[in-house]
Amino acid sequence: MDAVFRALADPTRRSLLDELFANDGQTLGALEERFSMTRFGVMKHLKLLEEAGLVVTKRRGRQKLHYLNPVPIRLVHDRWVSKYAEPWVAGLSDLKERLERSMEKVYEIYIRTTPERLWEAITDSDIRAKYQFGNWQRSEWTPGSRYEMGNPNTPDILAEGENVEVDPPRRLVQTMVALWGEDVKQEGTSRVTWEIEPVGDSCRLTVTHDQLREEANSQLYGGWPMILSGLKTWLETGDVLTTPGSLMYS
Repeated sequence: MDAVFRALADPTRRSLLDELFANDGQTLGALEERFSMTRFGVMKHLKLLEEAGLVVTKRRGRQKLHYLNPVPIRLVHDRWVSKYAEPWVAGLSDLKERLERSMEKVYEIYIRTTPERLWEAITDSDIRAKYQFGNWQRSEWTPGSRYEMGNPNTPDILAEGENVEVDPPRRLVQTMVALWGEDVKQEGTSRVTWEIEPVGDSCRLTVTHDQLREEANSQLYGGWPMILSGLKTWLETGDVLTTPGSLMYS
């Protein structure tokens, strides 16, 4: 976590994160326009943020887009902030005017495990419940198969979708339709892509949640930092991490 604190110590780097928070998925050129420094200076700050895991990049044709990755900040929160101190607003709807442009959220985390064990944690219903708010997810896990997500403490199906690509233990692409409330039902279908890449004795897990309406209800994607923190904690320690999300159905 030292790299995270070093990255956050600089006001310019915090401002870069603020810019990505306000408008995720920006090019270097777009970010450069917002700062009174050279292109090289902005690149240097972005490199430090990438090394700390606070920014991830994805190629879109010839463009390199930068995304805010809140997972490392969530890990700091989970280590030192009492679960009773966080406001319950983390689970509430962000009610804004609905626009038609799509939005993409990218999350990245490193986990000390094998690709096979990580794949099992993603697709095994019992394991999934340990880090995704107690929710199970059941499927045959074959291309074109359906899946359903539910919770033992509610009779309703909370989400459903299709497994578009299933390539164990490297890549899983799913559509997602949220069903846990009338507000999220109106959002329609989005897409979640899990990508696993072995790195030494660890794995880099990248979760991309896209095909979201611009300013979509934050309930659809706001839980990912808690889910990924819980996944890392369970795989590396065997402990179940308590988060505001895990208390929703308790």
